[in-house]
Amino acid sequence: MNIAIITARGGSKRIPRKNVKAFCGKPIIEYSIEAALQSGCFDEVMVSTDDVEIAAIAKKAGAAVPFMRSEATANDFATTADVLKEVFDAYQANGKQFTNACCIYPTAPFVTAEKLKEAMKTLAETEATTVMPVVQYSFPPQRALVIRDENLTPQYPEYQLKRSQDLEPVYHDAGQFYCFSVEDFLREGKVIGEKTKALIVSDLEVQDIDNEEDWKIAEMKYHLMQTGK
Repeated sequence: MNIAIITARGGSKRIPRKNVKAFCGKPIIEYSIEAALQSGCFDEVMVSTDDVEIAAIAKKAGAAVPFMRSEATANDFATTADVLKEVFDAYQANGKQFTNACCIYPTAPFVTAEKLKEAMKTLAETEATTVMPVVQYSFPPQRALVIRDENLTPQYPEYQLKRSQDLEPVYHDAGQFYCFSVEDFLREGKVIGEKTKALIVSDLEVQDIDNEEDWKIAEMKYHLMQTGK
């Protein structure tokens, strides 16, 4: 059995009510729920939240909210691993255990059913403990500059004369979802294990949403993806 877990607490500091704020016409959390449901990969699609409004929206969108998140996992110091452990413990107490899981962020409108299917397929068919979307840095980090003694200087001088195409591609977390083996997670206590596979996505499909400007950029990217113009 597989489970999709969407982590959506109510307390958002930088963008108030971020997880239920309207994104291109509907609560942003609905995109994550719909992608999980449409993928057909999961026996259970649930939302872990401490917020009554989020729970109501999640249920209306088709997700399960079998319990409300505890105060201990709803504060600013709780980790994603803490939240996931609570979910697995709660299900196990009711006699349900899962083989693989996918933790999906509630503010990830670029997650699609197709990406989830590809990631879960890779997880099932390889020895991976985790599969996650990543995006290549648009500018080579090897060419980074730092300010020292009030002057700009290369952080990595050894790479300054190398051609861009000769530099090793460097990626970062797309911040959308993590598909993982539940057994490995419970044993290691971390989502990103030693055998992590990459699902490479384009820069157009990735946007951190930490402030109102990020939100507007994300909506523009989403509109561009949907319309092509």
